[in-house]
Amino acid sequence: MVLKDNGELENRIAVFRAEKKWSQKEVAQKLGVSRQTVVSLEKNRYNPSLKLAFQIAELFEKDINEVFQYKGREIE
Repeated sequence: MVLKDNGELENRIAVFRAEKKWSQKEVAQKLGVSRQTVVSLEKNRYNPSLKLAFQIAELFEKDINEVFQYKGREIE
């Protein structure tokens, strides 16, 4: 099995943010990014760097695989 590069990275940032009752601005401040970055992440318009992905998972006290899921497409 080989995964194509056109798969999608999905996340649960909005879900975990809502659980903590944090605004997008609060999350942005905690991560040291802009609120627009958080908006883009939540809408899957922007894929974070590996470092930022780990910081997000740590912020929400979750395993990175709980926050981000890669939906690749199988090909032979």
